[in-house]
Amino acid sequence: MSYADIYQAWKADPEGFWMRAAQEIEWHQFPSRALFDENAPLYEWFNDGLVNTCWNAVDRHVEHGRGNQVALIHDSPVTHSTHEITYAELRDRVASLAGALRAKGIEKGDRVIIYMPMVPEAVEAMLACARLGAIHSVVFGGFAAHELAVRIDDARPKAIIAASCGIEPGRVVHYKPLLDGALAQATHQPDFCVIFQREQEVARLEDGRDHDWHGFQYGVEPADCV
Repeated sequence: MSYADIYQAWKADPEGFWMRAAQEIEWHQFPSRALFDENAPLYEWFNDGLVNTCWNAVDRHVEHGRGNQVALIHDSPVTHSTHEITYAELRDRVASLAGALRAKGIEKGDRVIIYMPMVPEAVEAMLACARLGAIHSVVFGGFAAHELAVRIDDARPKAIIAASCGIEPGRVVHYKPLLDGALAQATHQPDFCVIFQREQEVARLEDGRDHDWHGFQYGVEPADCV
């Protein structure tokens, strides 16, 4: 179909168009309709449907035979490195992180702040939260301590996932001191933090609060999608 055909199909039957589109992903509970407009101008879409976005983004591709297909390509002009991750690898890595988060008490509806640079592990953290039904709030990596503290007090996260540092042209940005400074200012304190240690800087971890990304996941049962 051409773009014009698709556009005309939407104009002729918007509700039917989006319900047909909804059939292209996999649902735990298929929605009864597309647009919920009872509270207009506040609209909701597919409100009574149940879906796991991690399943649709990752697991279903493995289940449909595309496990060896590349899912993520991280091509960094700063570190001059390229890294590819297949769907099967991504599923295993996300399930492992999700299992570790679940073992520490993260459940459906909990909030998790993600404070990381643009690395594959940031995507894994978002998908791990979605896998459990947790709500993730992404704070731009390198934000000042006060700005991060404001977001911590607003979201009141049960956990924070961060990296030891970010890498910009000509300099390393020290994330962990910024996180420590934010937590010193914030009224709300998370139950725990998970720190992805990068080779450019290994951060000091606070006993009882901070956990190493890899050690945190060791020996933990992977989590299925909720």
